[in-house]
Amino acid sequence: MCAVKLLGVCLAAYLPLPALAASTGPVPSERALREECGAFSQAGIRDCLAKKVENSQKALRQAEENVARTLSKWDEERNYVSQARAKLTASNEGFAKYRDVQCAFSSSLGGGAIGNAIDMRRLACIAELNDRRAAQLRDAVSDLPLK
Repeated sequence: MCAVKLLGVCLAAYLPLPALAASTGPVPSERALREECGAFSQAGIRDCLAKKVENSQKALRQAEENVARTLSKWDEERNYVSQARAKLTASNEGFAKYRDVQCAFSSSLGGGAIGNAIDMRRLACIAELNDRRAAQLRDAVSDLPLK
């Protein structure tokens, strides 16, 4: 069962992430993030989205650190803990690659828009995917038996 959960975590880094709800509530979509920041001027929208990216990166780092701490307390044989850590590292790397490619695609959907509008699409995408990944990581280890 644990191997299946870890496989799901690893594979999900390479697949589009459907609405994965965080334990703290639903993750806002890219569109919703752009709408939340839409009350500002063009420069203000970009600054708002950049702040959302910063916050999402912090949440993702915290989730990654929490998973690492949880794995060190996992009540499982050492070899399985080591395997899980190695797969987590690979999954994190795969997610970063996926996020970069997906957000490049998302920003390309801006078509002939000026650079600032395209960058806003990219920032909203990064924030959404970081938040989804953080929720996914929190959920992955939420029910592990600890020592």
